[in-house]
Amino acid sequence: MGEQRQRYDEKFRRETVKYLLEQTKSVEDISLELNIPAKTLHGWKAKYRELKNEPIATLERVRELEQLIAEQKREIQMRDKRIADVEEEPLFVGTPL
Repeated sequence: MGEQRQRYDEKFRRETVKYLLEQTKSVEDISLELNIPAKTLHGWKAKYRELKNEPIATLERVRELEQLIAEQKREIQMRDKRIADVEEEPLFVGTPL
């Protein structure tokens, strides 16, 4: 017959969610480490996480935003350089008709 399903008490689930939130590892990595399906861990995280003690932004999200800001700064600098180049170009003055 099939494998018997593992059951975990609420205390274990809460402690596991706390561990998930404290780690820099992905849920998938922790899933392999604990031998618990990632889908189960995601469900526990949604159910038991306490937002009042959780940072507003995760480190991963902060890195994403920093990268986005750096890209936008580069784009602005390139645009400013193109504008400056165009402003320095002499105006073509044609002969009067």
